[in-house]
Amino acid sequence: MAEKATGGAVGAAGRAPTADRPDMVRNVVLVGHSGAGKTTLVEALLAATRTIQRPGRVEDGTTVSDFDEVEMRQQRSVNLAVAPMLHNEIKINLLDTPGYADFVGDLRAGLRAADAALFVVSASEGVDGLTRMLWEECATVGMPRAVVITKNDHQRADFEEVLTACQDVFGEGVAPLYLPVVTNGRLNGLIGLLSQKFYNYATGTRTENDPGPSYQDQIEAYRGALIEGIIQESEDESLMDRYLSGEEIDTKVLIDDLEKAVARGGFYPVLVTGTGVGAQEVLELITQGFPSPIEHPMPEITSIDGRPVSGIVCDPDGPLVAEVVKTTSDPYVGRISLVRVFSGTLRPDMTVHVSGHGLTDRGHEDHDVDERIGALSSPLGKLQRAAAKCVAGDIVAVAKLSRAETGDTLSDKEQPLLMTPWTMPEPLLPVAIQPRSKADDDKLSQALQRLVAEDPTLRLENNAETRQLVLWCMGEAHADVLLDRLSKRHGVEVEKVELRVPLRETFGGKCQALGRNVKQTGGHGQFAICHLEVEPLPSGGGFEFVDKIVGGVVPRQFIPSVEKGVRTQMQRGVVAGYPMVDVRVTLYDGKAHSVDSSDMAFQIAGALALKEAAAKVPTLLLEPVDEVAVLVADDHVGSVMSDLSSRRGRVLGTEPVGVGRTLVRAEVPELEITRYAIDLRSMSHGTGTFQRTFLRYEPLPAHLVDKVAG
Repeated sequence: MAEKATGGAVGAAGRAPTADRPDMVRNVVLVGHSGAGKTTLVEALLAATRTIQRPGRVEDGTTVSDFDEVEMRQQRSVNLAVAPMLHNEIKINLLDTPGYADFVGDLRAGLRAADAALFVVSASEGVDGLTRMLWEECATVGMPRAVVITKNDHQRADFEEVLTACQDVFGEGVAPLYLPVVTNGRLNGLIGLLSQKFYNYATGTRTENDPGPSYQDQIEAYRGALIEGIIQESEDESLMDRYLSGEEIDTKVLIDDLEKAVARGGFYPVLVTGTGVGAQEVLELITQGFPSPIEHPMPEITSIDGRPVSGIVCDPDGPLVAEVVKTTSDPYVGRISLVRVFSGTLRPDMTVHVSGHGLTDRGHEDHDVDERIGALSSPLGKLQRAAAKCVAGDIVAVAKLSRAETGDTLSDKEQPLLMTPWTMPEPLLPVAIQPRSKADDDKLSQALQRLVAEDPTLRLENNAETRQLVLWCMGEAHADVLLDRLSKRHGVEVEKVELRVPLRETFGGKCQALGRNVKQTGGHGQFAICHLEVEPLPSGGGFEFVDKIVGGVVPRQFIPSVEKGVRTQMQRGVVAGYPMVDVRVTLYDGKAHSVDSSDMAFQIAGALALKEAAAKVPTLLLEPVDEVAVLVADDHVGSVMSDLSSRRGRVLGTEPVGVGRTLVRAEVPELEITRYAIDLRSMSHGTGTFQRTFLRYEPLPAHLVDKVAG
């Protein structure tokens, strides 16, 4: 790593780096909370490899990866962005991800496209709950990881405190490779714990010196722990005995074992950066310690009909298997797909098979179509640099794939395949919108289709009951970005409106009612009389129609007509216009006319009888009740349970999940949790998640009837 001799950077601005073999590629995702310094680190690495002349600043809106107008205005990443560079002849694809929980969809896409992860932690802020959850997610799939502690020249920086926090939160195997040297509030250099050298950056270029006796005790303390950690992960079982017996282990042996342990995800080195310091060390870790795509397990692959397919590896000469990890659309440029190639080689103008991904509930239709690949390019912010091909293991942008959406699989048209999609969180914040004008209404449908194609975490609902267009989002920030894109990118102005929750009606008691439809106007008239008995059923009872006609007072052919009229009126509602449920209707008497009775006449009579019943007995409004499961850190269980109770919820119980987290189950009225995604995030400091499932309808409390029904 940086303990070895450092080769020169060979990137070049304006020319896309290329790789002809998978072993010459490193795909690395940057993970960390918003403000930790991920984008700034990307700028430093781009400058260190001479991909750009000088690093940009988030505050100035001049960074490569935050090039979207929304990102520049908000000064934070909201999109997945890739930044390719070249170091020591190895192509590095850095995947800069958003650090805010609302944009976890892009973060998950970055994890899917990467073979290793850099967890970025600020020396002035520490580790947040979302970062901890993502560490556990990477651990589940065995992804190699390293930690970069940034902002060590910040006035509130405390390296030792944050290092201890990382070791406490991330667990065993986390150890620093370097120690920061801060003089008068400025980070001047790093001390390599294995080489025991001081890498001095005070003059702007890296020089090597001895650290001096004042650092010796600190070096020995951290160095001993580092060596023991490396030896524990070593495949050489004799190494620990030799070390404990006092033998000095050769530094080259330690570095080789360290690189192997990092590549297989058994050891997690901690690196240090600050302004102008640490980029070379990070690059060396990426190129020498992180695995190439060849070493990364292949995602599960099946045929189109679901049969498992084995034997596919990361080989440029193998069958084509690629995945769309990000889709963007521009009204002028068209659709651009960011694609990770897992097997085979992607070339311009070739025809590929595009397989859909089964997210029809979110507005993404399933599809299996052939499409022609357009131009290939290597993206660097707004700049799209032409690429001749993309081999297995590499990442490329593909122009004008009109049907492919995020999560789709690209494969050979003669051998169509499907990759199991990565898990996407369920959007749980509903936002009702309406177009501001007729012109906006005309353009809204196409603009929303483009947003849905880009973002698998967005679900579009056209609610037939409430007649509202609802965007189901990950949170308030996600919703704001979507509305901003509708306005700025697609020229469609919409406004938020109050969300209406679909209620139900039912009868509050039992009664008998008459439906009389008699009209004699000369010629063919209408004649239908029916006597109904109406009574409520238990919650979830649905609708029952009972025929108790005797003696043929209502001819058999008209009995279904009465039921049809009752059902039609139940769908329309009898008081507040909401559908009626949980009712038993019994037809026990009636009259008919040999000439004037008809199917329609008895439908009208059945509807009139139901209306009369509503005038005789109270009708109740019913509200939907959801079963809610909240996964939260143990520290927040009390607050969550208290909050659920304040929402008219009934807490059913709790159960531990893993270490330090608890699942709280409750039944909560849907009216009370329309904005729960926002409130839970605030309550749990971004670490809580929840799921909701419709359970049943229950009577709406009397004091809320006028407010809700009005």
